[in-house]
This record gives sequence, structure tokens and C-alpha cells, in this order.
Amino acid sequence: MRRTARMLTGTALAVVVAGLAAAPAYAAPAYAGAAVTSAAGSLEVYPSTAFPGGQVTVNTKVCGDRGSASGDASAVGAGPFTLAPSTHEGDAIGQFQVPSSAQPGTYEIVAKCAEGGRKVTGDLVVALSAAHEQVQPRGSVKTGVGGALGPDPVQTTAGVAALAVAAAGGTWLLHRRARGDGF
Repeated sequence: MRRTARMLTGTALAVVVAGLAAAPAYAAPAYAGAAVTSAAGSLEVYPSTAFPGGQVTVNTKVCGDRGSASGDASAVGAGPFTLAPSTHEGDAIGQFQVPSSAQPGTYEIVAKCAEGGRKVTGDLVVALSAAHEQVQPRGSVKTGVGGALGPDPVQTTAGVAALAVAAAGGTWLLHRRARGDGF
């Protein structure tokens, strides 16, 4: 009988640990708007990941406080664009639109300063748009095991606690019976 009581206690402990390990974890999605700086110079591309049809801003300090530049986004199919002087920290800023026909991948964006001809590059990642985005599975899997309480972590924890109490009570009753105290 003691062996049965120990086995039930071990089972109750395993149920509690498994329930806590199965609680869902939530994470913030990665931010795809960070600037990219290339090794050849400093060309910032924002957002660094864009969708077909999206607007992209490019800026650089390489051309000086009042410098301008000619940009080239032909790699992604957008063609030439102009970077003009800006009041924001002496940047030269320009914009272009990613063509709706752009394919997913990484593309090099180039800017060449009007004075001095210095060339800088940056990378643009084109991703699938929300309309073309693959659907990610959500929800629980219908396996026939568990799921009575749903995916809510509070309800899951309450269910695990109820199972642990039931297992502990069963262990206590078996222990009393083994000692001869009766129910």
C-alpha cells in the first residue's frame, strides 16, 4: 500500500509540473523598423523590412549638412530617387515606394552624394504583404486529451491545482486505509 501511495504522490507531482510547463508563454514580436547601417558607409533604410507597395525612407549623413544625393532602388524595381538636405541633424533624406510586383528577398539600396561622389549602401528586406502572408496556426490541437479548461493560463493553472488536490486527497485516503484506520 505504501508503494501505491508513493506512486500517487509522484503522479500528482508530475501533473503539477507538467501543468506549469504547459502554460503558454507570450513574447513581443520583433520590431522590423530598425535602421540598417552598411560597412561601406552609412545609409539608413526605414523600415528595414518593407512590404510590396510600402513606402521606404532612406537617409544619410555622409553627404554633409547641406548635401544632397541621388538614390538608386533599381535592385528592388523602384528606380532612381532623390535625397534632399533635411533640417534633421544634417541628413539627406529621400523616399521611394516598393513596387507591388517586388519579390521577397534582400535588396541593396545605393545613394551617391552630389558633391564628392561618395557612395553609400544599405539593405532593404522585402517580405510578403499581409494579404499574401502565410496563415500561422492558432488555437489548440484537438487530440482528445485535456483541453476541458481551454487555453487560458489562469484556468489551466486552476485545473492543475484541482488535480493536485485530488491526487493528494487520494494519497491520504490510501495511506489511512493501509494503516487500518478505515475511511
